[in-house]
Amino acid sequence: MEFFLCVLGMVMFIEGVPYALFPRKMKYWIQKVIEMSDTSLQRFGLALVLIGVWLVYMGKS
Repeated sequence: MEFFLCVLGMVMFIEGVPYALFPRKMKYWIQKVIEMSDTSLQRFGLALVLIGVWLVYMGKS
């Protein structure tokens, strides 16, 4: 559980930095995501999931 909380905290830190440093740019990119088709967004999300799983696998081995 301690490791999970550490990882969750790191993810929240990394996710929060762009919003804290570049709020206008983030609003622009959020608008771009809203304009993306569902299919493109699904493919992008799947690619991120696969890359994330691969990184965890590489980090554990």
